[in-house]
Amino acid sequence: MTLWAGRVGTELSPEVWSFLRANDAELLPYDCQATRIHARRLASAGYLTPDELSEVEGRLDSITLDDLEEADEDVHSAIERLLGEVGRKIHAGRSRNDQVAAAFRLYVADSCREAEEALHGFAAVVLDRAAAEAETPIPGYTHLQRAIPVTLGHHLLAWAEMLGRDRERFRFAAAQAAPSPLGAGALAGSTLPLPPPENAMRNSIDAVADRDFALDYLYACATLFVHLSRVGEEVVLWTTSEFGFARLPEDAATGSSMMPQKLNADVAELARGKAGTAIGRLTGLLATVKSLPLAYNRDLQEDKSSVFAARADAKSALEALTVLVRGLQFDRERMAAACADPLLRATDAAEALVSEGIPFRDAHEQIAAQVRAGTFEAPKAQPRLGDVGAAVRAAKERWS
Repeated sequence: MTLWAGRVGTELSPEVWSFLRANDAELLPYDCQATRIHARRLASAGYLTPDELSEVEGRLDSITLDDLEEADEDVHSAIERLLGEVGRKIHAGRSRNDQVAAAFRLYVADSCREAEEALHGFAAVVLDRAAAEAETPIPGYTHLQRAIPVTLGHHLLAWAEMLGRDRERFRFAAAQAAPSPLGAGALAGSTLPLPPPENAMRNSIDAVADRDFALDYLYACATLFVHLSRVGEEVVLWTTSEFGFARLPEDAATGSSMMPQKLNADVAELARGKAGTAIGRLTGLLATVKSLPLAYNRDLQEDKSSVFAARADAKSALEALTVLVRGLQFDRERMAAACADPLLRATDAAEALVSEGIPFRDAHEQIAAQVRAGTFEAPKAQPRLGDVGAAVRAAKERWS
């Protein structure tokens, strides 16, 4: 079924039909939600009777994915078919242009809620591990070279900070998806005196053309995966025999089909790999939107596949990494041994000279000369990170 068959006097060729038909089944419950809102607008203006509205709402409640047919061009067409005779009234005052935008906005808002929920679960595990390792020494790194001793708890708090910013980005994307385009019609509203929806968009042309909310969501997903990639890379490094800082849990690792001894950090590696895919989805939609004249163009059918896939990846990656990080077994002795190199206290030694009144550049040069000569002796360790346990408790409060 199509919603425009009255204009075309013949059936589309199978090749054209296959090319144009939307793969948008994931939108179905959200389109039902948007259609319910529109039906109430029609009823309030007298275009649906109370009995018809009741019938529409009852049928919308019963529609499932099993009701979709190959002959439906998209979920919007399917809903009108499934509403029966009253469905022939439901499209008054609206176009597929504002219909799909309304459903897609609801979808993105729900995707943001789902991502925030998964982020909360992952952050809770990270913070629990940080609390348990608040005083566990581990080298801090720059340029992937040992730099200054920190604690594992402090390092894991850095992960939590990244996740906290991710949460804010998803909240922002949800807020951008919240305005309703219903009432915009194809691009110029309708002559029917329907009441505007709650939180209606101001401009009808922008209402059907805007996909910034989808870009905001894909940006949040891309940045999330950049962060998960960094986390994954550190897990990969820490669990190698070269580092030996942690051991993989067997319920979140794989083996080799050939080498019996291998235990691989595939969850961390795939999270790292999916960062490139997430960035590509954002770049792809940016390229799709960048040259479109206002208002709606069929190019925008391409907005949904990238968002659908991003939602699935974000949820599954966060859930899998939650299991992985919860089960990591840290080797405290190995991390302490890695911190034992006296050279990791060279900055402390330079700052000790500064505290005695020596200019920092002079202090830096003195300690560097000792390092070159092999005569450097590490001073007694001085506190530099503050109360890591208190920082973890504060972070948990922010996530509560």
